[in-house]
Amino acid sequence: MPDHLHLFCTPSTDDSLPLKSWVKFWKSRFSRTPGTEVGQWQAGFWDTLLRRNESYQEKWEYVQNNPVRAGLVLRSQDWPYQGELNEISWPR
Repeated sequence: MPDHLHLFCTPSTDDSLPLKSWVKFWKSRFSRTPGTEVGQWQAGFWDTLLRRNESYQEKWEYVQNNPVRAGLVLRSQDWPYQGELNEISWPR
């Protein structure tokens, strides 16, 4: 989406960065990406704790369909700015 970003993340260890520090790190990194406009980040962030696979799938489909709802593409798979770096697996 042109005006916001969705990230699904999970800690890799018990001593991982607190979420607030992790978000601050990524906002800083995205602000320094060559060839991009430096925008204004909102002061905070919104997070949701997912507890089961069904919730994850529901949220993933919501995010995938955002560009369709915004009228940017006709099909979610046509949005070029999406994908997974690592799959988040859930216990069954």
